[in-house]
Amino acid sequence: MSPFSGSAPRTREWRHLRLTRDGGVATVTLARPEKLNALTFGAYADLRDLLAELSRERSVRALVLAGEGRGFCSGGDVDEIIGATLAMDTAQLLDFNRMTGQVVRAIRECPFPVVAAVHGVAAGAGAVLALAADFRIADPSARFVFLFTRVGLSGGDMGAAYLLPRVVGLGHATRLLMLGEPVRALEAERIGLLSELTDEGRAGSGAAELARRLADGPALAHAQTKALLTAELDMPLAAAVELDAASQALLMKGADYAEFHAAFTAKRPATWQGR
Repeated sequence: MSPFSGSAPRTREWRHLRLTRDGGVATVTLARPEKLNALTFGAYADLRDLLAELSRERSVRALVLAGEGRGFCSGGDVDEIIGATLAMDTAQLLDFNRMTGQVVRAIRECPFPVVAAVHGVAAGAGAVLALAADFRIADPSARFVFLFTRVGLSGGDMGAAYLLPRVVGLGHATRLLMLGEPVRALEAERIGLLSELTDEGRAGSGAAELARRLADGPALAHAQTKALLTAELDMPLAAAVELDAASQALLMKGADYAEFHAAFTAKRPATWQGR
């Protein structure tokens, strides 16, 4: 995303989620615990706009996405979204579905790693938000449910049919998206959906520890790695290795590459500058 901004001021208060900062780590918490953090139209829009703002700031080096209370996110609010969409015309429905996809694109395209801290349920759109993250840290209470077909819709919602096969393989993705059955933490780890399975109650702290490790590292190298992982998913090998070559040539002119050599020579820890 471009770091350049126009006349619009930075948002001072986000009404549909909670944002906290600790150095280079931002934590975004879905904060409707009484509704298992069910998403509303406003929550989708806030997530889309917040990720764009943080991407322009260039001060965030890692982001934790978490849910307050008993679970991560139960998906779209049945009353506020599903009920409302029944009264929408096709143009309005297209606008809404494009917005949800923009949230997933924002997670994939932001220039910092996103770590999902999953406990309890991650259902529907909540499962896709976790799927779109670069890392998924979960405790044994976590369960993922891609339940779109169970409400009469396509399992390929919000990019799920694109992302899930690339994470767990086509066979597992077909089963999860077609049947909409819950996948508990142990199975999620077995099929590669999880980056790490923590002890009970430690998903949040595990995600925070990983985010801090990422934020203290070479931010520009992380950003470029993330960009290449996304860009090269559908590239032929020849195009991918050419893009890798161009990226490495640029990074080799960066301050962090020179800092590594200086630190290695002096036998000291590197001080990463993110440039």
